[in-house]
Amino acid sequence: MNISFVVEEKIDLEQMLQMAHHPRAGAVVLFSGEARNHHEGQAVESLEYEAHKELAEESIRQIMEDAKRKWPLHIALAQHRIGKVAISETAVVVITSASHRKEAYEANQYIIDRIKSETPIWKKEFFASGENVWR
Repeated sequence: MNISFVVEEKIDLEQMLQMAHHPRAGAVVLFSGEARNHHEGQAVESLEYEAHKELAEESIRQIMEDAKRKWPLHIALAQHRIGKVAISETAVVVITSASHRKEAYEANQYIIDRIKSETPIWKKEFFASGENVWR
């Protein structure tokens, strides 16, 4: 499967989930990281993500390859959105498919944790107060 890891358009969860099914899989785990309307007691109106796209693509590709070496995954997918993300929209998705749930869950958490900590993608939160902060 050849998908972009970093996209500017809305992430199509249904399409990605359809791509994750495999005849040997007994478990498909989907994690959707969504824009929430609050952070540390402040009302959030929207988010914006920026990335060094080529480095971010390479980082996520490497994370996915590492996960496939660590767990017997049938399919692993991930996408991170850049640009404006409205409240309740998906900012990042990770889907793992394996024969058993333990491997699918563990690999999914491993992938999202590494994407969040290692990939050169930056988040700007826009608050109802008019402030905005890069994280």
